[in-house]
Amino acid sequence: MIVVMNDFDFLIGSWIVVNRRLTTLLADCDDWQTFPGTSTCQPIFNGGGNIDEIIFPTFGTRGFTLRLFDVERAEWSLYWASSRTGLLYPPVVGTFTGGRGDFYGDDTHDGKPIRAHFIWSGITPDSARWEQEFSADGGTTWESNWIMEFTRTS
Repeated sequence: MIVVMNDFDFLIGSWIVVNRRLTTLLADCDDWQTFPGTSTCQPIFNGGGNIDEIIFPTFGTRGFTLRLFDVERAEWSLYWASSRTGLLYPPVVGTFTGGRGDFYGDDTHDGKPIRAHFIWSGITPDSARWEQEFSADGGTTWESNWIMEFTRTS
């Protein structure tokens, strides 16, 4: 497997983001809400990391992601924070293979332990897709609960 420190260079710049998110998580819900976002990403550490802030204008909130490349382990750690809580959530960790990034981590939802999975796919110079899945059974089954479709701004 070839892991490149600049895997996330595709994300540098400004984006329009269409979000689709389940209204209720891990409850066999099929009610999705769609809402807009704008995101700006900038590099740090000469490609060994980046930061981005996404604005959700209809909610009056923002999100922040810090991505860092662990040189020794040759993998990425992705950290998310929300302006609603001011907390930095536990990281998801992983790599890119064949144009797809898979990142896994442990977290909690409603006080119960879950596994989280972030997927980056469909990456082109002007578009990308991010998806979040949760598992309440240790990774046996997964529920997709948030999808972001990124389109680069000119």
